[in-house]
Amino acid sequence: MQKVFISGMLVMVSQVVLAQDNNKVPIGKEGQFTFETEKPYKLLELDEKTSEPIVSKKKKPKRKTFYGIKTRKGYTRKGFGDKITIELFYTLKKPDKPTDFVRDIYWYDYTRHEIRRTGNFDPKKGVLLHGPYKKLQGTTVLEEGIFYKGAKHGRWMKYDRHDILDDKEKYYKGWPKESLVTYYDANEHKKVKEMIPVEIDEREGFYFMFHENGNIAVTGEFKWDQKVGDWIENYPNGKRKKIVSYPKEPFDKSARPFVRKEWDEKGKEIFSSNKGV
Repeated sequence: MQKVFISGMLVMVSQVVLAQDNNKVPIGKEGQFTFETEKPYKLLELDEKTSEPIVSKKKKPKRKTFYGIKTRKGYTRKGFGDKITIELFYTLKKPDKPTDFVRDIYWYDYTRHEIRRTGNFDPKKGVLLHGPYKKLQGTTVLEEGIFYKGAKHGRWMKYDRHDILDDKEKYYKGWPKESLVTYYDANEHKKVKEMIPVEIDEREGFYFMFHENGNIAVTGEFKWDQKVGDWIENYPNGKRKKIVSYPKEPFDKSARPFVRKEWDEKGKEIFSSNKGV
């Protein structure tokens, strides 16, 4: 097991394998950005043990403690008659921040009394899910998996109402198993350069590139292997450098990417486009 530091976040990586299959995920220079990305990538290979939520060296693991973190048990109940859907889950016992850089954060909303999936999280409004999760309709399991501080982790399974497997996915703290990562230090794997979200051989989710000092260099979103929305580039000192706008939806041929705004290293705006305003 290796320890990898990602912008101040400690990530446990079971195995790192070199991957250079350009046929699966075409990676090149990032459009209008100047960073060189044609380097060998490292594929985060998940350890099968990530599907086991209880991590303890003791013979008798503590109850409601998953990955060494204490939790509370909860449930939701919706519907009527044979349409009643029940969700069984665990939440953190103490307030905490969600896993960094993930797109989907799962938490229990105190006001709505339901589980929500959002892009951001306010600890005043709810609590993060952490530990085993199961969704049932009657006695039929519809979905089951594990959460780690608000992010999907390990193996997730979905079934139809006839108890037939419908979908199977695997995650590492919110990142799909196929996601790629590159490093500035090829041997030690401590200074992350890029984090590339990959699902079913296509880029899908939030992309991050870091400067060597750990500050975020570029961030944006992929949908169906296409860049969408605003992609933001920053200087090494943390100040914003450029915003490049892509179509809001993938495969939109009517819209072309363009530089919306640009700043110098001191934060002074040096360019602004009225396009799309």
